Amino acid sequence: MANIDRRAYGQAAEDAAVSHLESLGYRLRDRNFHCRYGEVDVIVEKDDLVCFVEVRMRSHAAWGDPAHTVSFSKQRKVVRAALHYLFRHGLGDRMIRFDVITVVGRGDRAKVEHLPNAFDAGM
Repeated sequence: MANIDRRAYGQAAEDAAVSHLESLGYRLRDRNFHCRYGEVDVIVEKDDLVCFVEVRMRSHAAWGDPAHTVSFSKQRKVVRAALHYLFRHGLGDRMIRFDVITVVGRGDRAKVEHLPNAFDAGM
């Protein structure tokens, strides 16, 4: 049961992230993009910018800042998956950015924080 609850919580956190981004004028392109290089939680666009977003959550703040859980290894996987996505969808001419969205809490009390340009593609 705990695994199902965790999956549902992860889905709810991604839903909150997408809602937040849409409120800022971003348009959803894709969610949970998987390839052999890794996964990207949320992909949005605004004008000529494509943002690849890693969503991290914590049930409460006592567990620490979820942004600190995006390791260098995870960043590289997101970057590789993003580059594959750009190539696969013919978006190589677009500007890109890597963001992190953190969600602390659940439901209506969840606090969403957007960290634009949280890491770069420098490998």
